[in-house]
Amino acid sequence: MTTYDPTLPAAPALRIASLVPSITELLFHLGLGPRMVARTGFCVHPAEGVAAVPKVGGTKDVNLAKLRRLAPTHVIVNVDENRAETAQALQTFVPQVLVTHPRGPEDVETLIAQLATTFQREPTVAERAAELRLDLRRALDAATADAESSVLYLIWREPWMTVARDTYISRLLARVGWHTWPELEGGEHGAARYPVVRGDEPGLARVREVLLSSEPYAFEAVHMDAARALCPGARVRLVDGELLSWYGPRTVSGLRYLQELRRT
Repeated sequence: MTTYDPTLPAAPALRIASLVPSITELLFHLGLGPRMVARTGFCVHPAEGVAAVPKVGGTKDVNLAKLRRLAPTHVIVNVDENRAETAQALQTFVPQVLVTHPRGPEDVETLIAQLATTFQREPTVAERAAELRLDLRRALDAATADAESSVLYLIWREPWMTVARDTYISRLLARVGWHTWPELEGGEHGAARYPVVRGDEPGLARVREVLLSSEPYAFEAVHMDAARALCPGARVRLVDGELLSWYGPRTVSGLRYLQELRRT
């Protein structure tokens, strides 16, 4: 565990920008909210905390000029959430750009450790990181798969879009025995990680659960019949996309949420 060492020389005042909604929430959880100087408009949690942090556009359309004026010492980006050219541009004026890419719930512990090491001079970080890592290990150990079944997790419509098996969402679902269809991996980055579903694929007949996420597309009850037509033999349910796609503190909540869904 990384500990705060008061004998270390003083570091420049931290000025953290997060371009990743999950990580913005995680930074506040670790006690780093007062060091935040920028966020995206999609960084909405914790609501009271982020209200005081300036917005610098979206995850895909970052206002680099505004971000430069805010003079961050650290900017945190993500392979899925942000564009590669954004990360490259940041490296021209930001002292430290942290690139993150958790591809499953097991990777979140590494992410927490990365942040704890990077911001180890902040007195609250080590203790809070250790507590969260312990909670995560317990939640991972408690997640069980009593049965296996095929699920279609939809994130968009017109066209229908789902998730590849090497995404965080798919690997979280797999912890409780829900294996996403189609049986493919999308690679490190790019559109293949979120494939389009045409609706005529033979494999859809084997799907037993269709999960309609609340984000990035805000599915509602009115979309359930159309989704059911894709997989006539499946049950269709609306699910909380934040709990199933945000990592950090929500990984623990997401695993518990999935276990409850599996029981119903």
